[in-house]
Amino acid sequence: MGTLPSSSPHRDHSGFGCDDIGMTRPARTADSNRRTRAKRPTFAAAVFIVASLWMGLFAQGASARSTCGDDGCVDVVSVDGIIDDIVADFISSSIDRANDAGDVVAVVLQMDSSGAAVSNERLNELAHTIHDSAVPVSVWIGASGARAYGASAELVLAADSSGIAPGARIGDVGEFRLDPALLGSGANPELGGRIFKGEAAVDAGIVDRFDPTLVDHIGNLEAVDSKVVTVDGKEQRQPVQRVRLSKLPLPVQIMHTAASPAVAYLLLVIGAALLLFEFFTAGVGVAGVVGAGFVLLGGYGLGELPHRNWALALFIASFVAFAIDMQTGLARLWTWIGFVAFTVSSLFLLSDFRPTWLALICGIGGIAAVVFTGMPSMNRARFGTPYIGREWLEGETGEVTTELSPVGTVRIHDVDWTARAAEGFSARVGSKVTVVGSDRLTIEVDAEGSSPESSTER
Repeated sequence: MGTLPSSSPHRDHSGFGCDDIGMTRPARTADSNRRTRAKRPTFAAAVFIVASLWMGLFAQGASARSTCGDDGCVDVVSVDGIIDDIVADFISSSIDRANDAGDVVAVVLQMDSSGAAVSNERLNELAHTIHDSAVPVSVWIGASGARAYGASAELVLAADSSGIAPGARIGDVGEFRLDPALLGSGANPELGGRIFKGEAAVDAGIVDRFDPTLVDHIGNLEAVDSKVVTVDGKEQRQPVQRVRLSKLPLPVQIMHTAASPAVAYLLLVIGAALLLFEFFTAGVGVAGVVGAGFVLLGGYGLGELPHRNWALALFIASFVAFAIDMQTGLARLWTWIGFVAFTVSSLFLLSDFRPTWLALICGIGGIAAVVFTGMPSMNRARFGTPYIGREWLEGETGEVTTELSPVGTVRIHDVDWTARAAEGFSARVGSKVTVVGSDRLTIEVDAEGSSPESSTER
């Protein structure tokens, strides 16, 4: 990327987690009175996790409150994935903080998004925040391979300026959702169903500049003071101002990730399968708790995405159908009905953002393996009647205690065993017999001294 005028990265503990480039990391001091407990590690772990989430969500670092210096600074906001309510709030809050700070000279949205899952009203509010900001807001579609599709491409047009990296793409808007007044001259009608790549987007007037790197894009902004340096034998404009990189904090990022199509779908599938597993295995509850957590997280993600209610109802009904046959331990008619319903619901559950084919194959194939092979075998093993074979008694000699006609009992080593007389053989009480075979819980006996081979020949 080149060298920014900065030192080592520093994690900014602001509400949305900034990496402040150009600040030194403050020293951390350990609490000399810290105590550790040998007992109740679960409670300690829970406290640690809750504290970590709290700090990640609400802590405000000194770098976010402090000024950027005499030259000011540039805030770079990472926009990755579908723009849901979390990302929309993140962008709006970042721009508002930049306007309130007074020393931020520009905000850059680093875009890699396949669309927006927010309402038209919320999308227009976000576009107005970008368009009307006192601090110039620019969008860079990068790095290579990044996308700005659908409503994300419209937000690019609403910004003060824009740039695109080699290999990055913009387009596939479909029907425009933003107020035409926000789109400017870049609202090319071909954006509706066409995708422009790299310099082609600049040539079409959709994007302002072709900027190979983020440093190039920032250095070319009018509001940013820059200097020309030589990097790998090539001249490059680099910003004089400090550059701060902002990303979603981890707890919020987890929720945002759950709202991606593939993750939301797989969370629902795995969670429902774990609940089904827990219901029919009489386990200790671990699978049930994990499954419930997955379903809740997947349900949140599904709620953030456009979906079809009839497909969701079919999804739930499919697992009810699976449960009917699982009570018998065999995959029969209801299993097939449930599998067909599950496959249809998987294909049509999400309306605008379909899960990847890999996610669909994993979900449908995984459920097929579970309901047709895994769960029936597990149920038979779990609830089947165990027995100990009698093969080890072959060759032993015993005494008939109940007449074999043909079934009776034989005492071997002071233990009575259910026995069946070999074909053509009978024995009275007190007779000596030899074990020549077994059939599950019943031993087969013949005259004393007989062998399995001789009994078979007869």
